[in-house]
Order: sequence, then structure tokens, then C-alpha cells
Amino acid sequence: MSSANDINTHPSFQHHELLRICAIYRLSIALVLLGVFYSDIGAGALGDYAPALFLYTIVVYSILNFGWLIFLRQQAYQVGTGQIGIILACDILVFLLLIESSGGLNSGLGYLLLINCSIGSILLDRRMSAFFAALASIGVIGLQLYNLISGQGTSQDIVAAGGLGLLLFATVSALQYLSARIRSANLRADQQSRQAAHLQRLAQQIIERMGTGVLVVGPSSQPELINQAARRLLGEQLHTDSKAGSDLRRSIRQWRNNGGPGTPLLQAENGSELHLNFAKLEHESGSSTLVFVEDNRTLAEAAQKLKLASLGHLTASIAHEIRNPLSAISHAAQLLSESSQLQEEDHHLTDIICRQSQRVNQIIENVMQLSRRQAGNPQEHDLSGWLQQLIQDYNAGSDQSDRVELDLPKQPVSAKFDAAQMAQVVTNLTDNALYHSQTATGKRQAEISVYYNPVRGCIQLDVKDQGPGVPQKNRNKVFEPFFTTGNKGSGLGLYIARELCETNKANIYHCRSDDDRSCFRVEFAH
Repeated sequence: MSSANDINTHPSFQHHELLRICAIYRLSIALVLLGVFYSDIGAGALGDYAPALFLYTIVVYSILNFGWLIFLRQQAYQVGTGQIGIILACDILVFLLLIESSGGLNSGLGYLLLINCSIGSILLDRRMSAFFAALASIGVIGLQLYNLISGQGTSQDIVAAGGLGLLLFATVSALQYLSARIRSANLRADQQSRQAAHLQRLAQQIIERMGTGVLVVGPSSQPELINQAARRLLGEQLHTDSKAGSDLRRSIRQWRNNGGPGTPLLQAENGSELHLNFAKLEHESGSSTLVFVEDNRTLAEAAQKLKLASLGHLTASIAHEIRNPLSAISHAAQLLSESSQLQEEDHHLTDIICRQSQRVNQIIENVMQLSRRQAGNPQEHDLSGWLQQLIQDYNAGSDQSDRVELDLPKQPVSAKFDAAQMAQVVTNLTDNALYHSQTATGKRQAEISVYYNPVRGCIQLDVKDQGPGVPQKNRNKVFEPFFTTGNKGSGLGLYIARELCETNKANIYHCRSDDDRSCFRVEFAH
């Protein structure tokens, strides 16, 4: 950050416009004096005492100023204080010669020194400007003393020279004080501008990385600002005529007219409920609306987690206690089924006991897994390579009739997640897709696709099946613990998948894919 010393050392960077005006003024005043000298206007005033000296001085001064102007233009009006000091000293010398050749201060040329010294007080520091003011005053007074001694002047000329010297010091001091105040004000303004720009960049980064969606809608109902979380939650709702987009705009209009609720709920495209909060932003061109968007499902899940946490230890203990007698029942049923004295109906009953024992044992395994689950260790992974290896291992341990297809992008896409936990999620969703495809078509097939969604600004992973999909009435229930529509599942698979996704800051929901197939979609954190 620049300091006052830097400004004084390099004035051209701060006062290049003043330098340009000063150079044009010096050339103009030289040409004007030359013109006045040759006209009848300056007869008896300019150059009357020594015409040749006046003429040679003003011609050389004009040529010097013309060259100085060209030099400044080549340097983009960026020169040092030493060069400015030389030019100012040259001005003082020239005007002293002009005053002498015109017969003294009665010509009025001495007052032109005020302008040059005033410019120097702005471009130079306090000591340099005072030095040149003193130099001009001493020169004028010395010139009049010389004329007085040589018999060409009077004592009144000495008084006039002293008065001009005092005026020079007073003018330079006043301008130096004002210049210092202006420089200090400019420095503070520059510091405040840099600080404001830094705070603005900081606020933009904070808003962009907030988990809460932030949306600013202008007076014309067009978005003025939208952060990453709002794009992820709202999707294409602001840019389409969808029902959700219409509901959002209607909620904003109702709140603006003070006729709507302050915290309405909006149904998102991915099935979640969005909680909206409004605030008014006043500015010169009108008033904008600040909208905070939060996933109401997240709030509800937080409350549910508190309930489940209180039951976690109790559930784990009960599951552990049930597991021992269940093993004894299953073992006894297996031994009983091996007896040669059992009839066919009794064998059917023992099969039922064994199957249901395995189902209960699977439920206990899932509950124990939930109670033992630890925090993940997210790392950056190339999704294409990671999925290929995962499906290769999956096919090695599954039935040969299972068919899992991969639709991967040509360009590599990466996401941050815990590989072990996400492998469990994808395996669970793939098992689910194979089961529902077999139920609907008799073939166990599934498709996994990965791509980047520019609208939502995140990487998405779709697991598709050939089944009819989740009915609308059950879409809000499929991720609840122990909810199942079959007679074989435990109802914990999708719940565990959602818990693992949330641990990795990912989002999972059911939807219809672009090719209108049943799809469970995982959105990775941006």
C-alpha cells in the first residue's frame, strides 16, 4: 500500500493530469508573451528595457517548453521530482530575465511566478516547494537591489519585491497545506477502497460456500445473485415455467405485497421440501428481495437423528441380546430339517423358520452396523476409474446372469468421498436395481451413469433399473428406517445409504431419469 512518502517521491503517478496541464500552460504562456511582445498591446511594458534579451529568452523558453511537452507525452507524464525541480528552477530564471528586460516589477510579470511556485507546491514536498519559493523571492529582491544600486530602481521597488516574496510564501504554504490534506484524504480513500474490495471478495466467497441457499431477486423478479447452494436446491426452477418455479415466484410476490407467509414451504424437483425466508434489500433503484433457501428435510432429519441417537445404544444392546437366541433357533431348525422322520409339511415349516431367522439376522446386522458406523475419511477420487474397479469386483462375486452397465464420461470427473462408504452405497443401490428389474422384466440388469450437471453445479451418479419406480405416495418414505414394500428386505438399506451419503456431504433421492427410467441419484458436494 502506498504511503505519503511514495506519493512525494513519484508525483507523476498521482498528478500526471496536473503535469499535462502545467506543460500546456507553460507553452501557452510563452507563446502569448511572444505574441504580446510583437503586437502593440505590450508596447512600453514587455521587453521595453532590453528587447533583445526579452526576445531571446522567450524564444528559448518556448522551444524548451515544446520539447518538455513532447518528452512528457513519451513518458506518459510519469517523471521524478528531480526533473520537476529542474523545470521549476528554469521557470524562475526565465521570469527573472523577463522581469529585468521589461524594467522591473511594474511590468506585472512577477505575479506569473505565483502560478509556477503554486504548481511546484502541489507536485513537490514541503521542503522543496519552500526552497523554490525562497529562491524566487531572493531572486526578485536581489534583482531589485541590483537595479537600486545601479541607479535604475527606487526604494519602492524593494518594498514591492518584499511584498511579492511574502505573497509567494503565503501562497505556497496555503497550497502545501491543502495539498497535504488532499493527499491524506486520497490515501485514506484508497485504503478504504482496497478494504471494501477485500471485504466484498470475502463476502462473495463466504456466500458462495454457505450451506444455506442465498438468492437475491430484483424489482423485475430477475435473479441478481444466486450462490452454489441455491443452484443445487432450486435447480432449473428459476429459469423454467415449472410448477415449482411458479410457486417460488408466487411466494416472492405474495411476500412483497405483505399478503403471504414469511416462511413458506416449496416442493423441490428432487422431492425435498424447501424452507424459504425473506428479507428486503433497499437500494437507489428500488428494493430487492433476499431469499434464504434451506432443505426442510435436513431440519426434519436432524430432529429424527436426535431421536434415533437416544435409541441407538438401546437398540444395539437389544440386537446383541436377540442374536444369541436367534442363532440357537436357526441352528435347531437346520438340525430338525435334517431328520429323516419329518414329513413334507414339516420340512416346509422348518424352511420358513430358517428363512425368517436369516431375515431377522440381517436386520440385526444392519442395526449393529449403524451403531458401529464411524465418521468417513473423504478423499478426492476419479469416479470413472473408481466405478470400473468397483463394478469389476462386484461382478466377480455376483451371479453371471447379473448385468450391470456403465455409462461414463469421456473427460475425467472427480469427487470427494470415503471410498469404503460410497462403495456400500453403490452396492446397495445396484442390488436394489437388479432386484426391481428382475421383478418387472425377469432380467437382473442395471445401469450406472456418471456426469456433471452444469445447472446444479455438481457431479451426479445415477443407478437406473427397469422397474416401475417408487410410487408418488411412498417417495417420502423410502429412506425411512424399516420401511419396505417387500417381504424379504429389512427396510434399512436405503436408510443406511442416505446416512452414508450425508456423512460424505452428498445428497440422494429418487427420480425419473432423462430416458424415463426409475433412478436413484447421488449428488456429490461441489
